[in-house]
Amino acid sequence: MKVYALRTPISASLENIAADKSISHRCAIFSLLSDKPSRVKNYLKAEDTLNTLEIVKNLGARIEEKEDELIITPSANLKEPSVVLECGNSGTAMRLFMGFLAASDGFFVLSGDEFLNRRPMARVAKPLISVGAKIDGANGGDHAPLAIRGKKLEYFKFDSKIASAQVKSALILAGLKSSGCELSEPELSRDHTERMLTGMGANLQILPHGVKVEPMNAPLKPLEICVPNDPSSAFFFAVAAAIIPNSHIVLKNMLLNKTRVEAFKILAKMGAQVTFKETSSAYESIGEIEIKHAPLKAVDVNENISWLIDEVPALAIAFANAQGISSVKNAKELRVKESDRIAIMVQGLRKCGLEVEEFEDGFSVKGGEANCAIIDSNGDHRIAMSFAVLGLKCGMVIEKSEFIATSFPNFSGILRQLGASVED
Repeated sequence: MKVYALRTPISASLENIAADKSISHRCAIFSLLSDKPSRVKNYLKAEDTLNTLEIVKNLGARIEEKEDELIITPSANLKEPSVVLECGNSGTAMRLFMGFLAASDGFFVLSGDEFLNRRPMARVAKPLISVGAKIDGANGGDHAPLAIRGKKLEYFKFDSKIASAQVKSALILAGLKSSGCELSEPELSRDHTERMLTGMGANLQILPHGVKVEPMNAPLKPLEICVPNDPSSAFFFAVAAAIIPNSHIVLKNMLLNKTRVEAFKILAKMGAQVTFKETSSAYESIGEIEIKHAPLKAVDVNENISWLIDEVPALAIAFANAQGISSVKNAKELRVKESDRIAIMVQGLRKCGLEVEEFEDGFSVKGGEANCAIIDSNGDHRIAMSFAVLGLKCGMVIEKSEFIATSFPNFSGILRQLGASVED
């Protein structure tokens, strides 16, 4: 992808942001917990989430599509598939299915693309194995392909040392489908699983630092949901408006869950004008986010990192356009995402001529004038999109940009809608 610098301010109201990926994955997986059809509008049609739908189909569900609505009808009994369940590039899908299938009768194999199969899975497999699950995989069980011999688990308690929505969700699903469980984590991670399962009738008790899960003694209610737009995807355009002088943007139908809008609040701390307006609430709070440009100042980020895990690459672009030295710390989790996001962002920003310091658990960026550069995204869609946003100021060439399609197929189209010139 080649992005040319914008010559005019951004002024736009966007409704066509990608639907929320985290909620779309969960809609597909959680539909298997009911015995009636789930109806899902605005499901994300990206490679990762379409792979999740294919897995659900291989587990016996029937999927119909009517206009903008998916109807997912589970089978009476989960089907033991005769094929490998392919997760593509999605760590969310693989890790949530690990918990779901660990407590499901049958034998299952999860795999993904070359990048996903290099990502660490022991962080979910070890907790599940410690409570009785049977999981094995490549590299001592740390990498996919993963073989799972599912069975009902005994009641368990687990104290997670990291705040991770994926670890927590896998364990919740395993406990829900078995004999129940009680979980704790050092700080609240993203809580879509708890909200959605509670909305479906699951008996979950939210504790000060965790959740208590009662076993699912009967099928849950089916989902009736319109998936809101993804704030993690929308944040790229929020940063664009914040760094391009005289720009103004309104993001419509946005998920406003407090664990998903922390990056917008940090942008406001840096000086951008950011306002939130709730328009509806069902499983989640939904509304509008408005961003207006203002000169940005440096900020230090070291709290609620689990709420920022997908937005830090784009935040780094805001740092690069702020007055002073900004930093992110306590973010070691970034090293085990689609890429080592700390190392790759540092490399890319240095290529653009910026002063950057790398830490074991984060990095700092001194704001300044960025130069056009050739950036290797290392197959990480969020790295690619972040440098595309920086390209709106100085131009940019991004290698392996095709991986943007895993989460945001119309990203280039929206850049063009904002007035940018883009060559895919």
